[in-house]
Amino acid sequence: MFFISQAHAQSAAAGEPNPMITLVMFAGLFVFMYLLIIRPQRKRQKEHTALIENLAKGDEVVMSSGMLGRIAKLEGEYIVLEVNGSLELKFQKAAVHAVLPKGTIKAI
Repeated sequence: MFFISQAHAQSAAAGEPNPMITLVMFAGLFVFMYLLIIRPQRKRQKEHTALIENLAKGDEVVMSSGMLGRIAKLEGEYIVLEVNGSLELKFQKAAVHAVLPKGTIKAI
C-alpha cells in the first residue's frame, strides 16, 4: 500500500504527453529517412539499371571487381568480356560498375 500511493502521485504529477507531438515526431523521422536514405538509393538504382540496359557490344567497361574489358557478346543476363586478345570471361550484367569512354583500355 505504501508504494502504490507514491506511484499514483508520480504519474499524476508528470502529466500525459500530447499524442500529436508524438505523431509529428514520427512523421518528421520518416521524412528525414526518406530524404537521406531511400530517395538517393532509388536514384542510384535507376541509374545502374539504365546503364545495364544500354550496354552494347564493343563497350569498354569496369566490373565491380575492378577488372577492365571490352564486351564481346551479350547473352541475356550475362556479358562475355574480352580481357585481352584471347581471353574471354563471362559475367552477370549486374556486375558492371561503369562504362568507360572508347579507347580507355588502350591508354592504360
